[in-house]
Amino acid sequence: MVTALPRIVVAAPASGHGKTTVATGLMSALRRTGLEVSGHKVGPDYIDPGYHALATGRPGRNLDPHLVSEERIVPLLLHGAGAVNRPGGRPADVAVIEGVMGLYDGHIGGNGFASTAHVAALTATPVVLVVDISHASRSIAAVVLGMASYDPAVHIAGVVLNKAGSVRHSDEVRRALAPLGIPVLGVLQRDDDVTAPSRHLGLVPAAERPEAARSLDHLAGKVAASIDLEAVMRIAREAPPLAGGAWSARVALGGDRAHEVDDDEGRPLIAVAGGRAFTFRYAETVELLEAAGCSVVPFDPLSDEALPDTAGGIYLGGGFPEVHAADLAANEPMLRALRAATAAGTPTVAECAGLLYLCRTLDGVPMVGAVDADAAMAPRLTLAYRRSTAVADSVLATAGTEVTGHEFHRTAVNPPAGAAGAAGSYAAVPSTDGPGAAPAWTSSAGPEGFVSGSVHASYLHTHWAGHPAMAARFAAHARRFARLADRGMGTAAELV
Repeated sequence: MVTALPRIVVAAPASGHGKTTVATGLMSALRRTGLEVSGHKVGPDYIDPGYHALATGRPGRNLDPHLVSEERIVPLLLHGAGAVNRPGGRPADVAVIEGVMGLYDGHIGGNGFASTAHVAALTATPVVLVVDISHASRSIAAVVLGMASYDPAVHIAGVVLNKAGSVRHSDEVRRALAPLGIPVLGVLQRDDDVTAPSRHLGLVPAAERPEAARSLDHLAGKVAASIDLEAVMRIAREAPPLAGGAWSARVALGGDRAHEVDDDEGRPLIAVAGGRAFTFRYAETVELLEAAGCSVVPFDPLSDEALPDTAGGIYLGGGFPEVHAADLAANEPMLRALRAATAAGTPTVAECAGLLYLCRTLDGVPMVGAVDADAAMAPRLTLAYRRSTAVADSVLATAGTEVTGHEFHRTAVNPPAGAAGAAGSYAAVPSTDGPGAAPAWTSSAGPEGFVSGSVHASYLHTHWAGHPAMAARFAAHARRFARLADRGMGTAAELV
């Protein structure tokens, strides 16, 4: 099977050149012309796909060889561009893939593995290079030449000049680039109101910015006026057809019949944290849970006072609870609801922000208390790919399971992990005088995270499309919990 999918990668020589501005602006501007556009992000980033979703009206998708393996990159690209992701069943006319860091920057020590160039080569996608020219003129041609000639597997098909000081300035850069034969697709002038605000982990998520849609509309107009969209589409249509089929959550879980719902069991309900404090999760997470026979219902820990009725499982993804700690603490009914749910043995997975929320305190403010640790802002950012091994059996993995993941946080928990070898089968809120939790994962960075009965809480972010057995195991635990709860078998020993 081969699929024709017009596509481009938007890359840059380094971070800070304007990849997100140009990529998101292109998505929105192309959509304005009547095209169906799908947005994709190289790497593990959650924030940029939020802006992509706002620009395209489709879920933003990640393409990360470390998290999901090389062989899943093309299937996930085709899945994200497919008709299933658009109301009315319309597939994308063009895919815009935003790069990460510099074009050739990837896993440290991995010779460019998981870089933008790696994904461009895996998907045979032409590259549009965004270059900040604010501090140079003719020297920009040397940078572009080096980028274009460094790896013959990467095809730089056009350049966008960003942050030009004047027409005279950009014309000088154009003249220097002309002998290279790489067309300049457009020029963006310095314009501070087309950039999104940042904080300690990068851009402020779109879900936290009520004005984001208005800013995006302004950006789309700027891009449409400054970049030759027809030339961009000509480059996109030069991308060769892709071999293979689209990724499917149901097939990833073992086939069409592997996870059919037994009418006697029903579909367990998974409560998934959302709202402004919990904006980080991959779209495939929900798709896998639904394919595994679950019903997914969002809840907002900032504003909702109770979990969805009959929740058989709880998923607390990433986000910024440190920014919203006071408001989370003020919602005492939700804190009580989560304490009761974890004490009752409700299968619970918490990643990064979810871990902080389940701690006793966050920057001295009381949180749920289902994890026997305290969290606080840290002086340094932790940003790293991980290869980790599950230390103990949990609702997410069996002991010895190896996964790929990443960490991205500027907080720390104390202690950083449960007591080694102290995994218990209880399902109650841990306390200092009770049995200790086991670490969730161990890696080259050492043990971290907590497994205590029905709770799995860790800084490690995993992409379940790369490890679908995790979704299947969590769904199975949720189904069992819901079934036992329906039958009135409510003791902790029976529910884990």
